[in-house]
Amino acid sequence: MKTLNPSVKHHFLIGIFISIWLFIFAFFIRPFDDGTISFKAWILISTGFSLIAFLCYALLAIVQKSIYIKISKWSVGFEIGAILCFHLLFLVGTFLYYKSPILNGGYDFLHFSDKIILKSALISTPIIVLARIYVTKLIPQKEEGLISENENIIIRGENKLDILRIKKSDLVCVSNAQNYVEIFFVENNQLKSKLIRSTLKKVQTDFDFLVQIHRSHLVNPSHFKAWKNQQTISLTQIDLPVSKNYKDNLLFL
Repeated sequence: MKTLNPSVKHHFLIGIFISIWLFIFAFFIRPFDDGTISFKAWILISTGFSLIAFLCYALLAIVQKSIYIKISKWSVGFEIGAILCFHLLFLVGTFLYYKSPILNGGYDFLHFSDKIILKSALISTPIIVLARIYVTKLIPQKEEGLISENENIIIRGENKLDILRIKKSDLVCVSNAQNYVEIFFVENNQLKSKLIRSTLKKVQTDFDFLVQIHRSHLVNPSHFKAWKNQQTISLTQIDLPVSKNYKDNLLFL
């Protein structure tokens, strides 16, 4: 999967779904039942495991959104890493709960991983993958970068009068200006700009076809012309500095 839905709300719903599934799995399948665990204990185990699963996935949702906003891209490698990260967090969290005075479990870490977590991971991973693929279909077109070049986009600020309606193809770049962002766009073959009270992060979240090249600059890749030098690129009627931390973002231009 090369697209990420950065919506924390949507991923929280996945977390709730996973926690419900794990409660059912732990309570009804009872993967380590030796006949000595009481009904009350299974309620505690199932409830604890499902709650930990939700917290682990909620943490993943927040972290992956932060990464996605910073690097402005996603890949199959990031997707695999995210799922492995969830399983690792779940393993550590459930093992600490299992060994706590509440359960006082007898398995050591290796046996716990093999007998319990491996079983749940083998069954839950396909469910997580399918759920994550599904939520990418819930991304609005503008966030998915599928706006056609001739389609109008609307950039809104915090104030009601802070609004700019232009074609996607006319947007050149967006720069930070203290409490404002400066929108640079082409109109009648001339470069113009407008200040809007907003943040660079919000603009990037709303229009993720923009590429971050500096902590203060986002660019529309279609206006990239050439590298002027190792620290500067030329866009349509404007040059901008490129930060070392964001240089990799321009490799595909």
